Amino acid sequence: MQGKSAAILLLVLIFAANGFAATTTGSIKTDVVTISVEQQHDAVSVGGRSALAIYFELEKDWHFYASAKTAPGGTNLKLQPAEKDSRTIIFSQPIFPQSQMYLDKSSGKELEVFSDKFTVFLPFSVAADVTLPQSGRNTTVVEIGIEGATCSGLQCRPPDIGVLRTEITIAVDAAMDKPKFTVPVQPIASGQGQAKAVYSTWFALVLAFLAGLGLNIMPCVWPVLPIIVMRIIEQAKQSKGKSVVMGLAFCLGILLFFACLAGANIVLQIFYGTVLQWGDQFRNPAFVLVMSLLLVVLAMFMFGVFTIGVPSSIASKGGPGKGYIGAVGMGFLAAILSTPCSFAILVAVLAWAQAQPLLLATVAIMVIGVGMTMPYAALTSMPRLLKRLPKPGRWMELFKQAIGFVLLGIAVKLITALPQTQRMGALYFAVVLGFCVWMWGGWVSLTTPSLRKWIIRTVAVLIAVTSGMWLLPAAGGKQIDWQEYDKTLVARTVEDQRPILIEFMADWCLTCKAVEKTVYSRKEVIELIEGKGVLAIKANTTSKDNRATVDLKEVYNEPGVPVTILYLPGQSEPVRLHGLLIGGKLKEHLKNLPQKD
Repeated sequence: MQGKSAAILLLVLIFAANGFAATTTGSIKTDVVTISVEQQHDAVSVGGRSALAIYFELEKDWHFYASAKTAPGGTNLKLQPAEKDSRTIIFSQPIFPQSQMYLDKSSGKELEVFSDKFTVFLPFSVAADVTLPQSGRNTTVVEIGIEGATCSGLQCRPPDIGVLRTEITIAVDAAMDKPKFTVPVQPIASGQGQAKAVYSTWFALVLAFLAGLGLNIMPCVWPVLPIIVMRIIEQAKQSKGKSVVMGLAFCLGILLFFACLAGANIVLQIFYGTVLQWGDQFRNPAFVLVMSLLLVVLAMFMFGVFTIGVPSSIASKGGPGKGYIGAVGMGFLAAILSTPCSFAILVAVLAWAQAQPLLLATVAIMVIGVGMTMPYAALTSMPRLLKRLPKPGRWMELFKQAIGFVLLGIAVKLITALPQTQRMGALYFAVVLGFCVWMWGGWVSLTTPSLRKWIIRTVAVLIAVTSGMWLLPAAGGKQIDWQEYDKTLVARTVEDQRPILIEFMADWCLTCKAVEKTVYSRKEVIELIEGKGVLAIKANTTSKDNRATVDLKEVYNEPGVPVTILYLPGQSEPVRLHGLLIGGKLKEHLKNLPQKD
């Protein structure tokens, strides 16, 4: 779990550096969780006992970690209640619901989580020595800090979710005979200690061996396999014994590749206290983006848009790769050539292996290599078996193309796991990247003049780089902490005299995308919004049924997007900014605001 802890702690640092601040409202709503609070009684008497009910509603496939013992980095769900102005309210320990068991695929372990809809009860009492004014009623503000990483099978969101705020009324005549809900008398069991191993060690090692065997049937390797084996046999015609030794040298090259993976895992675990945890990496949006784009490129390879050439030292019989050193090198190359097609298999097995103790992880990784070497060892010791291998043909090409569509499907799945503000840009760039890869490999051939080939490929790279700068978020740069549109939140924030910026946009609006890049991605605008304490709201009008779409017409009387509505303290009417060239006016208004406390 050390790797997972480091990854989630890294997420915390990244979001802190990017200026993501917790919100303080009567409800919290993000793209994965909605949190609200309800009081058990409308008013509480002096010395009386009551409770708050905190309602959580998570999107499908998302969860909170329930137990501090099993949560990576200690990022389990925590509630931290506090009275804002005095010590009138005395809180008891929160009462959590029954946790559920969740299989974390990155570690192969079951963890305790909360998912779907659930309620956490927060009992409290009013101090007996509270003095009320002549009216017999008083109101005190309570804030409940919510912390805990919201995670899916692919990524996690920052643990600092926000702060709920509610007002508790204390009254002499408080009617407490009709509570709105019942609080459990005892805390519900958390299910601690129920996690169990999913796989036995021997079963996992057998799976690793079978995965290694499976690498040999990948279409990336199959056409090269007979060439490599025949090359070894040609060099060992003198005797069968030498043929076997050459085959073993070739197998050693394969094992060397997997030894490099195991070595990287050892170095990271010993010197950095972590492992190559693919599951944790997939919780990082930047890593998810890179992997999805890599899958798009690999899909283009499967479609034959470009090819990976085999070095002439292997394809020909008279190259420099002779002898035992050459056989080891060819084995290493064969293992590398297997990775484009076997990427998913390799990652799945490594994900399990790298979550185990160091010795077992190393053995498991090497067992994958042993599984891959077995067919080569058999073929070099019994060359007649080569005649029984299926011949390359049309079936192999169709198989490769089918895998290409599978890779594209996985890429789209990864992109949908990105934060909502990044998905559309990533999808557009994936199309552009596919086009650039097609230019690189499809617009040139072996007979294309060198100058023309150089020009075409330079243009392809420039298009890819320029599009990436335009469509993808800047790595490590600050971003605006956008909140989803909520009419109630807007009204409450206006009442609190806090500035609000509402960007009305739509996914199909190209001008909206341009505003995102030319205005809201600019460092000075982001710093002004953060420094002035402006509540930034993104109002998505992509669908006609969205609340933002309805309010755009009925409340703001605006015909279309993009439009930015800016509520400024002390002004009865909001500022309206239309079109693309709004950066200058927006900065002018923001600069006139006082710095936040």
